Amino acid sequence: MNDSPTPPGGDSDDKAPGFSLENRVRSFGYAFAGIALLVRTQHNAWIHAIATVLVVGVGVLLPVSRIEWSVLVLAIAIVWAAEGINTAIEKLGDAISTDEHPLVGQAKDAGAGAVLLAAIGAAIAGLLILGPHLLAMLGFGG
Repeated sequence: MNDSPTPPGGDSDDKAPGFSLENRVRSFGYAFAGIALLVRTQHNAWIHAIATVLVVGVGVLLPVSRIEWSVLVLAIAIVWAAEGINTAIEKLGDAISTDEHPLVGQAKDAGAGAVLLAAIGAAIAGLLILGPHLLAMLGFGG
């Protein structure tokens, strides 16, 4: 079941209408509803939220440069975006078939794999950036 109707001027229209500030504002509402759905219904999103808070908290306490912050923020955003896309794939798969279907299952597995790859990459980036700062703070390393 679709919880939010296709916004006016959405992708289902063959001819896109002109720019409308009202439609742009409405589209942000749909996007925020999607984020709320993600956080409310996906247990892995809760793990990402905890990791996000921890990384930002540690980063605030350490002398993290602007470029290092940029990498951390990008890594965090990639994980959240991957989780959102994975959730969309899961919801669409469930809408297409209530029975187990091998192709739907493969799509869900591929989406979950993408999230895992993003999370591993983000964790490595976080360790490469925060690790040396933490070691220096503890008196180890240069």
